[in-house]
Amino acid sequence: MKKVVVTGASGYLGGKLCRALLAQGHLSVRALVRPTSDLSALPSSSVELAYGDVTDYPSLLAAFSGCHVVFHVAALVEPWLPDPSKFISVNVEGLKNVLKAFRETEGMEKMLYTSSFFAIGPTDGGVVADESQVHHQKFFCTEYERSKVITDKIALQAASEGLPIILLYPGVIYGPGKITGGNIVASLMIERFNGRLPGYIGSGSDKCSFSHVDDVVSGHIAAMEKGRPGERYLLTGENASLEHVFDIAAIITRTKSPSFHIPMWVLDVYGWLSVLVARITGKLPLISYPAVKVMKHQWAYSCEKAKAELNYNPRSLNDGLTETLEWLKSRGLLKY
Repeated sequence: MKKVVVTGASGYLGGKLCRALLAQGHLSVRALVRPTSDLSALPSSSVELAYGDVTDYPSLLAAFSGCHVVFHVAALVEPWLPDPSKFISVNVEGLKNVLKAFRETEGMEKMLYTSSFFAIGPTDGGVVADESQVHHQKFFCTEYERSKVITDKIALQAASEGLPIILLYPGVIYGPGKITGGNIVASLMIERFNGRLPGYIGSGSDKCSFSHVDDVVSGHIAAMEKGRPGERYLLTGENASLEHVFDIAAIITRTKSPSFHIPMWVLDVYGWLSVLVARITGKLPLISYPAVKVMKHQWAYSCEKAKAELNYNPRSLNDGLTETLEWLKSRGLLKY
């Protein structure tokens, strides 16, 4: 039986991936988690736990021992942190540690690295980018984006040296599951339908590529089975504005759409104030000033390569949001 190890296994995407891998029936799954991790996203049995951290190299060697495939999903996914150096220590240095441990572990066959659409870069000007686009690096909206561009170069360099690594680029991941920084759509829906977000966010001309979490998980497993080492695959979905997302949500819930747009300058002020409050309270803000910067650009992508080579089949935003909203309401998190 082939054994796989998943870093970031207790996270939103990592937990779903572990469950899906186990459902294959012919794989043994080891989950790398921290001693303090919330394990509610993981199956209580059948998954083997390995305690450690991507910043702790010896723990990676122990976790990788006896495994054949590594899914490196672990990352700090936040638009803002009070200590931006953590993006480098976890995302950049963490990847270096994972690559080193992969090379040092006997029997390793393949590594799947979960990157981000941010590593491909913005698509301003109405462009719909594919895997051939390289980030312009003229500016970075967030320190997270900067870290993912750096790690992209490291991963591609490893691939050029013959390491059997496949790079995967999800869009804005959403769907039922943990409400974390990596599930921003669910957080926005909670704010919207609990009266704390009365207007549209963004101008309506902004575009993001929305990826349902289960589609991204399926894309990861397909990449393990069919992906070509050294290749990049965009696991994105429907390209839409946040205005469109709010309109679809209103139709699904049979409620009224927002009647006005929150001006961008108001969002800028709110983002800065939220960060000031966060420094005092220690609670991360939903909308920070770097997040507002992201909204001022477009992030539209094509997943045709993944469709052709991995049989990737992303669902529509309408179907995905319907499931997400129903799940949130069933948990008592929405009022409509």
